[in-house]
Amino acid sequence: MATSNNAVATAVIHDPLVEADKAHYMHGYHMFDEHRVQGALNIVAGEGAYIRDTAGNRFLDAVGGMWCTNIGLGREEMALAIADQVRKLAYSNPFSDMANTVAIELCEKLAQLAPGDLDHVFLTTGGSTAVDTAYRLIQYYQNCRAKPHKKHIIARYNAYHGSTTLTMSIGNKAADRVPEFDYAHDLIHHVSNPNPYRAPDDMDEAEFLDFLVAEFEDKILSLGADNVAAFFAEPIMGSGGVIIPPKDYFLRMWQVCQTYDILFVADEVVTSFGRLGTFFASEELFGVQPDIITTAKGLTSAYLPLGACIFSERIWKVIAEPGKGRCFTHGFTYSGHPVCCTAALKNIEIIERENLLAHVKDVGGYLEQRLQSLRELPLVGDVRCMKLMACVEFVADKRSKALFADAVNIGERIHRRAQDKGLLVRPIMHLNVMSPPLIITHAQVDEIVEVLRQCILETAAELRREGLYSGT
Repeated sequence: MATSNNAVATAVIHDPLVEADKAHYMHGYHMFDEHRVQGALNIVAGEGAYIRDTAGNRFLDAVGGMWCTNIGLGREEMALAIADQVRKLAYSNPFSDMANTVAIELCEKLAQLAPGDLDHVFLTTGGSTAVDTAYRLIQYYQNCRAKPHKKHIIARYNAYHGSTTLTMSIGNKAADRVPEFDYAHDLIHHVSNPNPYRAPDDMDEAEFLDFLVAEFEDKILSLGADNVAAFFAEPIMGSGGVIIPPKDYFLRMWQVCQTYDILFVADEVVTSFGRLGTFFASEELFGVQPDIITTAKGLTSAYLPLGACIFSERIWKVIAEPGKGRCFTHGFTYSGHPVCCTAALKNIEIIERENLLAHVKDVGGYLEQRLQSLRELPLVGDVRCMKLMACVEFVADKRSKALFADAVNIGERIHRRAQDKGLLVRPIMHLNVMSPPLIITHAQVDEIVEVLRQCILETAAELRREGLYSGT
């Protein structure tokens, strides 16, 4: 097993940078009390699958940044391509009757990679704005069809679709629904999380699938099919815990959408650009032709921010009908940014040239196999993994699947121990989630699993000493 070169990875470092961070930098998902005491892990460098902090500690980043450092950090050819584009054209107005050649090339490439007739692309600044754009596009489309009442959206509980007010409302993770924020409710509805591990005790997977499909259809009928515009779904729910649905779930949900003239929106912000061994997962892995795909993250491997809403010819023909004089009054100053588009094109070139999709199928299969060995350990209730999306779920009781109280902070405890040993995993309440770079090796997979194993055993012993766990 690999050993860490980190002396004290989680120690509080009292230096001007740490104090400036505490005083001025409000982070995403900022935990006010914890940050006030602990500060942040301040990263200064990265190469491949590794990052370093300001104290010189080196970490294997099994989180892949935030599901996004797909081709790995520090690639010189990415830096050169970005720098060359800055010199050539650093910015171009993306609105109305202006374009830049790099954005056009990227849109053409995305249309080639996307399944079926998803030939039209609206470039955004990231995943949240891509999903927000999809929502607005759907409203626009239904109004153009003279269906002003067909506006309701159905998504799933414990999903994540972004952090704007609208996209956070479409998603419905309990941990994200803090009382200090407001959410949109009138047009957004939710059905069950398709998590087989949390299916009712009396249902096998086939029965659970039937229940999910029937629930979805019942929700449509209760709202009125003429009022339901679209279904939003991640092929695999990412931040909700790497939820891999029952076999044929998406195909059957798509068939219901077809029956009731409901658009199928595949949120592939995480699952696209190699994470599952495909450029897009919806059709190739799940047999579904979406009407809209949203993507970001791996689109540039996080070298620069960029997202895209890719949609069908069916939608385009309606909204762009000749002679209507319509204008799609939606856009972002930095969408279609030439430097970001250059990063995306170079990123795609690297994925194709290095055959990273095949590599992911190989090393991802190895990760699936190795992680299953953790099931035998105390605290481990479930292990979910599909290629390079993985999650370990921790429970207080394996038989009942009961969770620890939130105050135990089980995911954080294991994450902190792993960090001290030079491994980064993402704690989400009772989960540790992983999404390593596509370039990860078999040896690095072994390191992830063995460090996690050690941390789980140490944490179980710690909880026993505290009287919080009595399992085996």
